[in-house]
Amino acid sequence: MTLMLTIIAGAIGAVCRFVVDAEVKSRWKSTVPWATIAINVSGSFFLGGLAGAALFHGAAPGWQTVLGTGFCGGYTTFSTASFESVRLIQQRAHLAAAVNILGTLGASVAACALGLLLTSAL
Repeated sequence: MTLMLTIIAGAIGAVCRFVVDAEVKSRWKSTVPWATIAINVSGSFFLGGLAGAALFHGAAPGWQTVLGTGFCGGYTTFSTASFESVRLIQQRAHLAAAVNILGTLGASVAACALGLLLTSAL
């Protein structure tokens, strides 16, 4: 049952990523791939919250698997962030590449920590 729920959650996460990506790109035109950054940061925040719920509040580990591995795995996209960074470097958009690389990593780790912190305080 956990496997099927994880598959479904992954599919929902992928569709959510597609929708968020399209919405952000339709509103903001930029060399920096803000849509991918926003997706990875928000997914990291959610995953931190899930981990906090499991660690500090006894949430069932199955839910962390389904939502963390499934939904967040389908929603977030490290491979796209990596590809976009390489393309920016190839286009000699070094500042945009640096913002993407450092911004994605730093903001995602901070968002995960914040999600974990907030759930530990509840």
